[in-house]
Amino acid sequence: MYYYIKGTLAAKGENYIVVDASGVGYRIFTSLESIEKTGSLGSDITVYTYLNVREDAMELYGFISEEERKMFLLLISVSGVGPKAGLALLSVASPEKLATAIVTGDEKLITKASGVGPKAAKRIILELKDKIDNASLGVDSDGVIVSPADEVITDSRAEALSALVVLGYSTQDAKNVLLKLDASLSTEEMIKKALVQLM
Repeated sequence: MYYYIKGTLAAKGENYIVVDASGVGYRIFTSLESIEKTGSLGSDITVYTYLNVREDAMELYGFISEEERKMFLLLISVSGVGPKAGLALLSVASPEKLATAIVTGDEKLITKASGVGPKAAKRIILELKDKIDNASLGVDSDGVIVSPADEVITDSRAEALSALVVLGYSTQDAKNVLLKLDASLSTEEMIKKALVQLM
């Protein structure tokens, strides 16, 4: 219903912010990372939102970046993972770190989130990994990507590519950026540098 709300930051709470948009105050539940990035009260702000409708309530969730919103929507698509768990996950790790954790099967990082146990972590990894089609990424059976120019991309680049696709970027755009990066960088560093260029 709402893609984003643009207005003035009117208040901050423990897990929410209030945005005044044309005289209407919207209470928007958000992650700790987004709360930290909102700036001072009275500043202009744009929040990318998701409206959660239940029988007994309508709750607005929102994020400072579209990447965080994309990851939130991906997380709540997993069976048994609701908006509160999605926020908890995004409060312990950035979208890039979560994407890397999902691609690499890092249950330890995922279970750091409040209310997310080992079973839920396994389900998140299993269900979201299935949404990354290795064939469409050009990954061979050894996890190595070969570019159209026959340039081999290492495992860390393959993981970075998978994470960027999870965040909603096209395979080709992500691949083009990754091919320009230093192959000795860690997966996390590659994702950060690629995001800067893709944005």
